[in-house]
Amino acid sequence: MRIVFMGTPDFSVPVLDALVAAGHDIACVYCQPPRPAGRGKKDRPTPVHMRAEALGLPVRHPVSLKTPEAQAEFAALKPDVAVVVAYGLILPQAILDAPRHGCLNIHASLLPRWRGAAPIHRAIMAGDAQTGVCIMQMEAGLDTGPVLLREAIPIGDTETTGDLHDRLSALGARLIVEALARLDTLIPHPQPDEGVTYSAKIDKGEAAVDWSRPAEEVSRLIRGLSPFPGAWTTAQGERIKLLGAEPATGQGAPGTTLDDALTVACGSGALRVTRAQRAGRGAQDAATFLMGFPLPKGTQLGA
Repeated sequence: MRIVFMGTPDFSVPVLDALVAAGHDIACVYCQPPRPAGRGKKDRPTPVHMRAEALGLPVRHPVSLKTPEAQAEFAALKPDVAVVVAYGLILPQAILDAPRHGCLNIHASLLPRWRGAAPIHRAIMAGDAQTGVCIMQMEAGLDTGPVLLREAIPIGDTETTGDLHDRLSALGARLIVEALARLDTLIPHPQPDEGVTYSAKIDKGEAAVDWSRPAEEVSRLIRGLSPFPGAWTTAQGERIKLLGAEPATGQGAPGTTLDDALTVACGSGALRVTRAQRAGRGAQDAATFLMGFPLPKGTQLGA
């Protein structure tokens, strides 16, 4: 099929690779424009931009698709279908209507649960037992379109957003190739009105750990915000990012370390931090982290 691919971050790259490997004709790749990044604040192309150029594919990165010019340029590509995954721009109706088979979105949740910007983070933070990927026909509403294909996967007890991100990206790549191969026979299923939830964009203000909360809730926060933006606490006057956690036993004053291995008491129960990071340094497993920054039994974390 003749495809316009629309995506921006790392999550989208395996999907682009899968479409190319399946033999589809990628007429053009749309992504977000390069933006300042790094210490020098030089414009940096997005992961999809860099991958598309490596594959020899034409790339466009308009700031908006609302202008008649942008819409005419899109329609002139005469795509059979547009594949959209974490693109980052709202698609006007003229764009949605341009491809012969419309626009298909790869969404990393089991719709209608977790429509919106941060479905992977929110599924872990909410304690969901499973999540998955839906291939959805796009319409004007936010992730409201009928679903063509879906597949569920379990969420592991110690899984982080980074871990789950990679699994869902690979799943989305496989499902979109299947959906395109079966496009003439797939039946669109409207989303039910029951069970709708929205995954709001992650706010850095959510990232401070409140050790008075139950251990399971704190663990979900740590894992759900790993690797970005990273849940944090303070220790010995420094802000520490906490990037991994697992269940542990023990009790004590909330925020107190219960041993020399970063087991921390919560409002109820305890957890063990498995990965941490000091400001200006790389992330480390707990054992390596503690070699350079010991937090002995009885250390108080947090304010």
